[in-house]
Amino acid sequence: MKKRKKPPKKGEPRTITRAITHIGLERANPGKLAALDELAEVYLALMQQYVTLFCDEELPNGFRAPCFPTTLSERWQRVAIQQAAGIAKSWRTNRANAYQAYLDALAEYQKQREEGMLKAEAKEPQWREWNIPTLRQPCIQANVNVVQLEAATDSTVDYWLKVSTLTFRKQLLIPVVLANYHNIQLTDPHTGKRRKINSSVALNKRAGAWWLTLTYDEEILPETTNEAPVIGIDVGIANFITTSDGKQYGSFNGRMKERNRQDREKRRRKAKLRACLKKNGVPKEKLPSTTSRTGQRLIRHIKQSINRTVNLCFEEHEGCQFAYEQLSVPSMRFKARAMNAYLRASNLAHIPAQLEWNATKRGVTATKVKSGYSSQECHVCHYVDRKNRPNQQTFCCRVCGHTAHADTNAAQVRRFGVH
Repeated sequence: MKKRKKPPKKGEPRTITRAITHIGLERANPGKLAALDELAEVYLALMQQYVTLFCDEELPNGFRAPCFPTTLSERWQRVAIQQAAGIAKSWRTNRANAYQAYLDALAEYQKQREEGMLKAEAKEPQWREWNIPTLRQPCIQANVNVVQLEAATDSTVDYWLKVSTLTFRKQLLIPVVLANYHNIQLTDPHTGKRRKINSSVALNKRAGAWWLTLTYDEEILPETTNEAPVIGIDVGIANFITTSDGKQYGSFNGRMKERNRQDREKRRRKAKLRACLKKNGVPKEKLPSTTSRTGQRLIRHIKQSINRTVNLCFEEHEGCQFAYEQLSVPSMRFKARAMNAYLRASNLAHIPAQLEWNATKRGVTATKVKSGYSSQECHVCHYVDRKNRPNQQTFCCRVCGHTAHADTNAAQVRRFGVH
């Protein structure tokens, strides 16, 4: 077993893995794509079995011996087990973090109840058990044992993708053609040479088409020092990012909020129609679909807006280091159902992940700070009281009288959290 590399210390160069996505496999003939579809169907079913096993019965183990019958080869089974173990490990980690956040909220609720600080309508935090992940879209994270990428010798294509199939000793030979922006991304700007592509690849099927994802490693040199100024970041729905110097970036309000409301109404009408048709004896296969294309487009647009927001924040704070809150979105709950719907739609969990990724790829120091009670704490005298926030946007300290925008005050509190 390989030893894990130690994470780089502060100030040391970091090696990150960059992905080259959206490489279409439309050059392959329909027969090869049909064989790939058949392989993906068996692979997805097997991986779902191991995901359920690792989430419900056993701890994730990528080296576990195969235990489910399948027509896949031993090498393909090993790939499925390792990918399922990764999914289950991530699920268990996120669930453990959410459960710890629930315990913290429950302890705070009991403490405030003993001190008589709770309102009459305040409800005790409830834990909702997580569902085991259900795999719906084919996604194959393959290594060199089952999928090989070889450079083409002719000029018609760039690479050939060799994929092992369900048939013994029979491989698919799929042509891969890179676009101009793929070639630019694969070219090292310092040396002008082609980067070395990693042996592991990912195959995804979206909207009936197969896509290939390649990766390569790049060394990032640190750009910030310990003496660099610290910028605190607060994450929210009204403003995606609020910095400690008073700047605000992005928002879920406006057009996005209205589109989310329309999509929820559309899905609600669909659910009523399905229930009515099902009650009248309509077969399940003839019922309208529960998926919403407008909802999927809205999710993509929200993520794009968050990405642009984070990029702009880093560009306007060049040479600074950041301190951002460590959110636990699964444990966050509002009293109003509409606010919970907006919370899920705003995709707040994507913001800290994007902050961490941008800091890594830019060589910027970014520190996670616990978000507990930071929205109720005064950054001047550090007095904590929920009454410091008379409303959602205003912060007014009951001790020193400091007044500021609530998000700006929270960002300033996180700025001091790194010292």
